[in-house]
Amino acid sequence: MIVAVHQGPYEELPAALAAAAEGGAALVVTAEMITTGYAIGAAAVAERAEPADGPLAQELGMLARAHGVALVYGYPERDGDTVYNSAQLLSAQGDRLANYRKTHLYGEIDHSQFSPGADLVVQADLGGLRVGLLICYDVEFPEPVRAHALAGTQLLLVPTALMRPYERVADALVPIRAHESQLYVVYANRCDTEGELSYCGHSTVAAPDGTVTAAGEGPELIFADVDPAVLARARTENTYLADRRPALYRSLTEEGPQA
Repeated sequence: MIVAVHQGPYEELPAALAAAAEGGAALVVTAEMITTGYAIGAAAVAERAEPADGPLAQELGMLARAHGVALVYGYPERDGDTVYNSAQLLSAQGDRLANYRKTHLYGEIDHSQFSPGADLVVQADLGGLRVGLLICYDVEFPEPVRAHALAGTQLLLVPTALMRPYERVADALVPIRAHESQLYVVYANRCDTEGELSYCGHSTVAAPDGTVTAAGEGPELIFADVDPAVLARARTENTYLADRRPALYRSLTEEGPQA
């Protein structure tokens, strides 16, 4: 499966989908909160938040169907009085396949605007692969990625709003996450500015052997091939998942005194 990463703004998404389809991509992954902006304030987020099946989903579903590509996009989701930082996966036919709510909130920006999601592993089947969703800060913790691997995720899609000077997350940590949990990770970041924030780009596609198969510092659309054969070979050659000893790790998830 060919995956394309769109690092540009929302208004450029139709052109990006057209270019992705022309380049043979079956899936386009966009940044965190691409539809509204990320650090826009709680009032603006609450005003622009929509249900997962709202007008935005319908509009983007038609756009995905028009270009024949699946789409992952970040947006503010409203569920009653609660607002989440969410990412939704649409099929190439425009159908809603999966919706994930960010579980690990980052700093004052996230905590002031969103409630945390309660479901860590959200998956769907796409193009013969089991696909999972995380958002930005989630991937900086090993546990969510490992949980996906143990649940069968093969391709982990991570809409992101990574700021300078934290490029090392994209450049170093993301390939390590792919390697240690034996799956593909598509880390789709913004490459622009928003107020005082500067988003660094550095979108990364990392293979399960830790190899970076595509990366981009600028706003360009980047392409990568996600190959199930590479995944199968990596999991045969690297037996991290099979060699785990879960009984020894129980204390890691038990609540105890905080240092």
